Amino acid sequence: MKDLILHVKKEYFEQIKSGEKTEEYRAANHYWQKRIIGQQYDSVVICCGYPKAGDDDRRISFPWTGWSSRVITHPHFGDLPVTVFAINLMKAQEALF
Repeated sequence: MKDLILHVKKEYFEQIKSGEKTEEYRAANHYWQKRIIGQQYDSVVICCGYPKAGDDDRRISFPWTGWSSRVITHPHFGDLPVTVFAINLMKAQEALF
């Protein structure tokens, strides 16, 4: 089983957990290109920070349903628009609609 594990800040974790945030962004740089483009995963695991082993309250798992390329402006990436990988965080049946 191959998982894509993404660590996020608590505020983003809570937004994902509530369903408010349905995509997680990663800069389209060389580091993330190697991990995303052409890769297949069983699931995407979102971690609130770096939880200890067995701390399942700080982990959410989603089926891997892919990614898309987006240009966004977000304080995390600075003031200028940047190209990111938008990783889908919806359940498989939600992604179909």
